[in-house]
Amino acid sequence: LALGWACWKMYLVRPESDQFRCLGMETLGSALRVDGQAAEALPVLEAVLDLKRRYCERDADVILTAQANIAACFSVLGRPDKAVVLHRDIHARQLAKFGISHENTIHSGFNLAHSLNQLELWDESLTFMRNLLPATRSLGADHSSTLGFNQCLSEALMNNPDRTRDDLLES
Repeated sequence: LALGWACWKMYLVRPESDQFRCLGMETLGSALRVDGQAAEALPVLEAVLDLKRRYCERDADVILTAQANIAACFSVLGRPDKAVVLHRDIHARQLAKFGISHENTIHSGFNLAHSLNQLELWDESLTFMRNLLPATRSLGADHSSTLGFNQCLSEALMNNPDRTRDDLLES
């Protein structure tokens, strides 16, 4: 958290359009969220997204990253309904840009599945994850995104009240 505040203070004097100023704000927002201060992080991260939309409109990746940070903040704040909207958009854009087997697409898919699980949309989550599951193999069984994805799939299988015996065996 101290590093986040230091980054923000260091680059605050730069022009609003300066990438380092924006990076300093983003570092502060992420540090606040990770430190359990998600309510304080949210307006900072929303300001970062606004700046990136204004000054980096041609770089979709930096905008997607800013949106992902806000979605993660919404999840921590117990607002998965807002997070899932952002995660759907992010995943659709990653899928269109990189294809289904790219690490960014799989990671954004994991985030979307996590939000669906938070909303207890088990059937949608399971259908989505089963479609994406073969792509996770391209990363390898020990990759952090694969492990997180498998954990998310198991959670959906275990918590779905309509689960079958086969679902339990799959988890």
